[in-house]
Amino acid sequence: MSKTLMKLSAAAVALTLALPVLAQDADADKPAEITIDTVVATVNGTDITFGHMLMARASLPERFQQAPTDDLWQGLLERLIQYETLAQSDKGEETHRVQLALDNEKRELLAAEAMQAVADGAVTEEAVEAAYKADYVDADLGVEYNASHILVETEEKAKELIQELADGADFAELARANSTGPTGPNGGSLGWFGKGRMLKAFEDAVAAMEPGAVSAPVQTRYGWHVITLNETRTMDAPPLEQVRPAIEQKLKQDAVQAYIAEQAEAGEVTRLDFTEIDTSILNNLGLLAE
Repeated sequence: MSKTLMKLSAAAVALTLALPVLAQDADADKPAEITIDTVVATVNGTDITFGHMLMARASLPERFQQAPTDDLWQGLLERLIQYETLAQSDKGEETHRVQLALDNEKRELLAAEAMQAVADGAVTEEAVEAAYKADYVDADLGVEYNASHILVETEEKAKELIQELADGADFAELARANSTGPTGPNGGSLGWFGKGRMLKAFEDAVAAMEPGAVSAPVQTRYGWHVITLNETRTMDAPPLEQVRPAIEQKLKQDAVQAYIAEQAEAGEVTRLDFTEIDTSILNNLGLLAE
């Protein structure tokens, strides 16, 4: 069964319907204002409104979104007229399959409206600032490390370099002379990095070190590392505007999940016990034709 033409998210509908639209009135010198209730065609007494056109417009595939509006207008209107003509024909029977599809469409669209309303209501400046304070300003964001390393191909070579360092060699000079990694030319400096930025074995070794220490050979998929930890610092909270999108998204998700749980708890839900049902019946789409 093909997907219904008019299916689209509530957010897309709201955005589209919010736009002012003007169309040319054949009997006037100036464009006439059009509303979503303006009738653009009638098929055997059934009206097709501009709102119907907007719904169809919003559901078009991406490749049609930038088409000239004159072409879109004619194409969408003719398609809606054809659909209405076919729907009214003696072949356009509202079968059980059609009714089931309409039920699911309505259920999904109303759910999208509810989620959008809850999500929009969750994002206030007070809520954003409170979340920023809790998740960033007052939170323990962890430690950042400033380290340097020398990357070589074998453990034996790494051990040789560690001995040279113990004998007083300069780390940066050894890195320039021996490191096969891209940081070799700048003395092996990795700059500042936090948790999750490095491979686990490398990160674990750095986290266990004290500033000024040199590690034992550390193996990763790139080879063998000799690491020195230069210094550490507590991570500062990023600017609010930098993390605002993430905060707003989390507020929306949390609010929607809480609302769903609340509605499920408040509602009366019963479920068919399917433990004795052959669930392969889900593959029998032919039942929809009965």
